[in-house]
Amino acid sequence: MSTPFSGLDVNINNLYRLSDAKTRSISPENFTGEKGKGGMATEGTGARCARGLGQGWKISPSIEIQPGETRVLADITGPGAIQQIWLTSAVLKWRDLILRIYWDDQDNPSVEAPIGDFFCSGWNRFSQVTSLAVCVNPGRAFNCYWQMPFRKRARIEIENRDPDQTGIIYYQVNYALNDVPEDAAYFHAQFRRTNPLPYKQDYTILDGVSGKGQYVGTYMAWGVNNSGWWGEGEIKFFMDGDTDFPTICGTGTEDYFCGAYNFDGGVVDETMESAYREFSTPYAGLPQVLRPDGVYQSQMRFGMYRWHIPDPIRFDQDLRVTIQALGWRTEKKDRRYLPLQDDIASVAFWYQTLPTAPFPELPDRDYLEVI
Repeated sequence: MSTPFSGLDVNINNLYRLSDAKTRSISPENFTGEKGKGGMATEGTGARCARGLGQGWKISPSIEIQPGETRVLADITGPGAIQQIWLTSAVLKWRDLILRIYWDDQDNPSVEAPIGDFFCSGWNRFSQVTSLAVCVNPGRAFNCYWQMPFRKRARIEIENRDPDQTGIIYYQVNYALNDVPEDAAYFHAQFRRTNPLPYKQDYTILDGVSGKGQYVGTYMAWGVNNSGWWGEGEIKFFMDGDTDFPTICGTGTEDYFCGAYNFDGGVVDETMESAYREFSTPYAGLPQVLRPDGVYQSQMRFGMYRWHIPDPIRFDQDLRVTIQALGWRTEKKDRRYLPLQDDIASVAFWYQTLPTAPFPELPDRDYLEVI
């Protein structure tokens, strides 16, 4: 006899299977997700617009987060799994809105990142993202589909760091309640930024991870401070006691993000104009290229993602992930690499066992700001 389907790990191949899981959803129209409690608000951000219509007519579609305030978006008693999050905001400074998620009453968050970077939009500009894990759709609609199991409790918070502007947040958290498999690990995401990167120093995407798990994705917001191609650097995964040399070493930045030859079709095809070309696919993409000065000029900005969904990087004890920032020096006869001093930010995505080690302290809003 087959094992009953939990209804948590859902994909197109098992949608036909029945389950005893209970589907629930939290939004400003039902803050607790309780059965039969949606649309009951009598006050909220839409109350004035719904005057004369009465209860049930879109009275509480969003929440306000005052300057310096942290609001709980969802507080769920498990076991179960978050299956989708949709979120949008009237605040355009996306690095002023910090997303944090806590699992099973931990003191330390397992997710901490500005909402823009978490949703592959680190430069405060809308760009379409069409991937399996994250979708960003018109206009400014942030969606993620990472499976996030928990056993006791899931708490999702947003902090508004803007000292002047009230945050208006529309959101919905869709989840299922049922027993979680014994081998289910916990979702993690960590943001970092170094601006500028010190000369001849690797950029650290992730460090200090302790436990058993798998690395599942990278988002990077990369600001180039030199002219010329900037992506010769290799990504490296140090795991399970690796010290000076990693177990996994890539061949170049655009190669890791599933592109090639500078993300520029004109490099290998003379019939094509030389230019960076945006793309967004289920597992990898370069959805954002900001061009203030031309094709290969200084101050260009790039947003890139790579999901290890069919190829997770598994570790048993510890994990550290770094990437080099490498361009080219100007001499042509004897070409040499140029270590770059760029503005680099990232979000690392992984699953691991608890407890979560404390993250490095998130820098203040002045350090995180992008213009």
